[in-house]
Formats: sequence, structure tokens, C-alpha cells
Amino acid sequence: MGLVHQEVINSGFFDVEEILKFQSGYYGLSKNKERIDYLLHRLALHEHRHKKVKQLSGGMKRRLMIAKALVHQPKLLLLDEPTAGVDISLREDLWKFVREIKQEGVSVLLTTHYLEEAESLCDRVGIIHRGQIQCVEPTQAIIKKFTQKKVQIEFNQNKSIQSEYIVSSDKNNFNFQIPSEMNLGDFMARLGISLQEIKDLQVAQGTLEEAFVTVLKGKK
Repeated sequence: MGLVHQEVINSGFFDVEEILKFQSGYYGLSKNKERIDYLLHRLALHEHRHKKVKQLSGGMKRRLMIAKALVHQPKLLLLDEPTAGVDISLREDLWKFVREIKQEGVSVLLTTHYLEEAESLCDRVGIIHRGQIQCVEPTQAIIKKFTQKKVQIEFNQNKSIQSEYIVSSDKNNFNFQIPSEMNLGDFMARLGISLQEIKDLQVAQGTLEEAFVTVLKGKK
């Protein structure tokens, strides 16, 4: 098991490569240069390998913590807020790296308050409220269960529609919310809308953030 703490841990006056050698030794890996070199290159730390930890930027320290957690090739990686306080570029790099290690067969348990991050990376999501797990399901199943699909239609001319799905309307523009499982064809058939009447059409699925808010509202 590998663990990446939320808080950056400063390892004193050792340089990056030394720290990874020490970390390997904790797992009985006295000859682990190939793995260390791979991680140094993959996490863009190779040119900084002889720098002391105190000389690294916050983003580089975060990368070092991930390298430490992976140096012994764990089967399970625990990530506690790995992108907290990092810039957008580094966050995208870390997301890409997490996807790659998933493909290598490493199980990843991610703790995050960035719901966009959880939606993008996680196959399954657990929502915790006041220390209690409220649901654990595949990510898309949670979104489908607790959100609605948004449909925005602009008609060629003013149109009168009566429907429980209408959220707002203004002359020839209508915003609808429909059940996630309802397909667009059935929706249009119910309202008697033909393609010839439509000037523009936009459809947006719900998000994990919307699902999260719905779950918490039901627990108040």
C-alpha cells in the first residue's frame, strides 16, 4: 500500500533521489534504481533529483510525495487531497498520471472535495456526510439517480408549450429538466415537438456536484 498525505511532509536536508532510496529501503528494496529513475522522469523530478526538499516548489513537493508512495510498486494507492493547493497545470498532470497507474492495475482510493476531480477519475464514488456513508455506487449511476437532464430548445418561432418539465421560457426559448433515464426522442414525442420546429438544441447531463447536493439535502 502507498499513501499520499494531504499535508506536504518535509524530509529535512536530504535530496529527492536520496529520499526515494530511503523509501525503497523501508520495503527491503536495496536495488531499486530502475523504478526510481522511472518515477523521477514520469513525475518531472529528474532534473531536480539533487535538490533538497526545502528547495522544491509546492508542486514539486507534491510530486515527490506521490513518487515516495509508488516507489515500491504498491497494489493500492491512497490519495488524500492530492491536488489541494496546486495550480491547474499540475492538477491536470496528476489526473493524467492517476489514470495511467489505474491502467497498470493499481487500485486508487481518492479522498477529495473537488467533485469534478472525483467525477473525472473515479469508477465508484462514496458520499460521506457527518461521518456517515450515504451511498456508494458507480459514479455514473449516482449521477443518473440523483440528477436530471437539462434540455434547452430554441424554436424557429414563438411557441406555446405546457409541460411539467419546463423550468423557464421566453418566447421561443425553453429550458427543461427531464429524468436522466428519459431519452430525447421520447421527450420530444411527449411534447409533440418536431425537428422542423427547432432552431437550436442543447442537452446537458447532470454532474456529480449536483448529485452530491441532492443527497445532502435529503439528509438535513
